[in-house]
Amino acid sequence: MTATPSVGETTFREIMDREAATDPDRVFCKFGGETLTFGALNERVNRLANALLAKGLKKGDHVGLMLPSHPDHIVAIFALAKIGLVRVPINTSLKGAALEYPFEAFAVTSLIADIAYAGQLEPILEKFDFDVLAWRSGVPEAASPQTRFEELTAFADGSAPAVAPAADDIIAITPSSGTTGAPKGVLKSDRTLRAGPLAILHLTGVQPGETFMLWEALHHGAGVAVCIAAVIGKITLGIVDRFSASRFWQQAGDMGATRVHYLGSVLPMVLKQPESPSDKSHGVIIAWGGGCPAELWRPVEERFGVSIREGYGLSEMITFCLVNVDGKVGSIGKPLSWFDASVMDSDGKECKPGEVGELCIKSHEKGLHFLGYFRNEKATAESMRDGWFRTGDLARQDEEGYFYFAGRAKDSIRRRGINISAWEVERVLLDHPAIEEVALIGVPSELGEDEIKIFIRKPAGHELEPADLMRWCESRLPYFQWPRFIEFVEDFPRTPTQRIRKMELSRDTTNAWDFDQSGLKLQR
Repeated sequence: MTATPSVGETTFREIMDREAATDPDRVFCKFGGETLTFGALNERVNRLANALLAKGLKKGDHVGLMLPSHPDHIVAIFALAKIGLVRVPINTSLKGAALEYPFEAFAVTSLIADIAYAGQLEPILEKFDFDVLAWRSGVPEAASPQTRFEELTAFADGSAPAVAPAADDIIAITPSSGTTGAPKGVLKSDRTLRAGPLAILHLTGVQPGETFMLWEALHHGAGVAVCIAAVIGKITLGIVDRFSASRFWQQAGDMGATRVHYLGSVLPMVLKQPESPSDKSHGVIIAWGGGCPAELWRPVEERFGVSIREGYGLSEMITFCLVNVDGKVGSIGKPLSWFDASVMDSDGKECKPGEVGELCIKSHEKGLHFLGYFRNEKATAESMRDGWFRTGDLARQDEEGYFYFAGRAKDSIRRRGINISAWEVERVLLDHPAIEEVALIGVPSELGEDEIKIFIRKPAGHELEPADLMRWCESRLPYFQWPRFIEFVEDFPRTPTQRIRKMELSRDTTNAWDFDQSGLKLQR
């Protein structure tokens, strides 16, 4: 286990109030050439919180936030947390039924949104009545009398609000990633929302006064955790409005960042970029996160001059439950002292070292257990077994106690009697120089079970013929992992952490290249 301090009873509200009183002039964030001190931030947070209370909102009310990556979004997140309003983050890319889903599923009763999303929200406004509806950067012309966000943050009372949550009050409902099904609403308390940032500070070793680059969408838990870590750890945020693979290291250097965060496909994407003088002239010393493929670990370190700090966490628990601070290549590390971790077989029995099974996690720190899904007792119960949370992820453990990620249990298909992990195939295909990103799904087969369909995004200026790719696969993949269908895409539908939303990829094969119909002969 990795020793970590107790999360404690001091709430985020109390930490903010203390920091504002003792260190108001420290720079909290930099954005677009401007800086915001912690004292100024806290005052705006208080004004917004008091304005919402004055409008009749009460602790426990559900408030949707649909805002861009901007300091105003952080102000809104912190204001809701200070007075115990339940934050429901709304992905700014959602439209139609997908946008309606979180409002209905998570019982949103008030909304703070940016005018840029008014068009997307028009059907929502026709269907739902909100107790408070506040618009940032303008108000829709056809709207009935509504509130401007800027008026709320300029509210007369900037003192500490009279209402405050307790450590175990629910203050957020975080949608699960929803890559393979409808998102479920994960209940988050003040305590769990502080624990993740504490784990970040432990994993990164960041010191007060240093800078994190914040590129993550703030409607995702990872982005919020970085913001809270900046408060607790007395660090500065260098905020960029969106992730850019081509400008990643340059932006980090411009911000003066010493630590950068990665998730999912971020490192493969930046490693695919043309070499640049900024590759090692950025000032970053540690890249931290989850999802660094073992085979890319050393190439990333050597090309960009950083040390990799890998960890493992998930929406249902906290940002990191396991951390690798020792740098053991390919490992997600060992559990923090707040948790136990185990690799289990389908019967719930612990696997032997080296065997792959489901990663399960149990908390023995007060309040850090899985708190459940909002209004979904069935899914909550199915996620637990004998006190262990079943992550749905596959892993193995070595003789020294280090854990290794081995793919998603549900991200697999059964083809001609053989179970195939999408992760295993995708990681091989990513070695091809003309593949920037790839996603594998199963599509119906006339023989029953599944056929493999892959979607490929190519780097700019690269060409790739499906037949040539199959010849490349011939010596690198067993025949039962060869894709039958290949389709090229300009981009993928994504979660806020750049994970591909496979549920939105087309199962139709009409326009896809078909290996079985190509006449291509390969040696099986």
